Amino acid sequence: MRVLYLLNISNPDRLPADSGWIFADLLAPAMVDAGAEVTVAAPAPAVRTALLEARSDALLAGYCHYLPFSFNGGGQMLLGPSLNDEGLGRPVLLAFAAGLAACDRVMVHSSTAASWVSAAASRMTVDLGEKLQVVPAPRDERLVRDPANAPAVSSTGGAIGIYNQRLYAHYGTEQFVALARELVASASVRLRVMDLFGRRRTERTGLDDSPEKMRDQLAALPHVQVVSDRGDRVRYRRLLASACFGIAPFRPGCPWSMSVIDCQGMGLPVISPRMGWLAEHIDAELCFTTTEEAVSLAERLATDDEFYAVHAKRAHASTADFTPALVAARYLEAIA
Repeated sequence: MRVLYLLNISNPDRLPADSGWIFADLLAPAMVDAGAEVTVAAPAPAVRTALLEARSDALLAGYCHYLPFSFNGGGQMLLGPSLNDEGLGRPVLLAFAAGLAACDRVMVHSSTAASWVSAAASRMTVDLGEKLQVVPAPRDERLVRDPANAPAVSSTGGAIGIYNQRLYAHYGTEQFVALARELVASASVRLRVMDLFGRRRTERTGLDDSPEKMRDQLAALPHVQVVSDRGDRVRYRRLLASACFGIAPFRPGCPWSMSVIDCQGMGLPVISPRMGWLAEHIDAELCFTTTEEAVSLAERLATDDEFYAVHAKRAHASTADFTPALVAARYLEAIA
């Protein structure tokens, strides 16, 4: 099988923090190992037209890596805030629908994403038929650790909760800041916040400076350490390895989270608001609806070795089907 893989990246200045780039970097070699011939190229417009002009019978497959919409509990469609500046969300949604219609295969990360994409397609009279396939993203094998090899939390001299999500406001970072204030008031927990982007170009901050504002607010809190991996996956692994648990984003339209999988692959339980894909994937015992519940979960993970050990094993096991080899096999099967 010959595969032309068109990159979908949104952070060209910081590729190690871009999930689209990491996805391709993990998946392409695994597809080659599975016997496919893979060519990676920059994004190309009007691919369907080009195929017709070339009289090619190649299948066109699309991966819905980032959805420009979500649905709330009442079934209301919400446009993605990161793509809705100056009313741009509606044209983006129409372009997304056109992409769905043009594809022979449509892949999504999760059952939650499949439900949202199906609902959006139906509203825009796009018939997906049998085209839709759930193919999860691959975990990074460099970020995998057997939790049996991690030290007991009670022996580490204080538990560190890590927040390795993007700090955009539309990720619900203000809600995380409010939670952080409550968490650090506990003598049991310290926080480590990842600064994934570092210093961004003026053109980027001019569009949205919320990451810088959120970072400064978090850095001003006691017992909160803001750190950067500087684009080094080895350093990133060390930062995860010395943490006790992860914290998921408060992002309503979350169809999947690379950062959550990173934590779980390292055997770190992740506490999460009960919403979107997060509620689908993360153990129900670690989901919360109130700040009080979140603080209680964090403190229990920090002080109860038995509870922690159970959820560390569950977290690690939840990524077992996300190895690049297994995902590549599902990916190739979906486009066969």
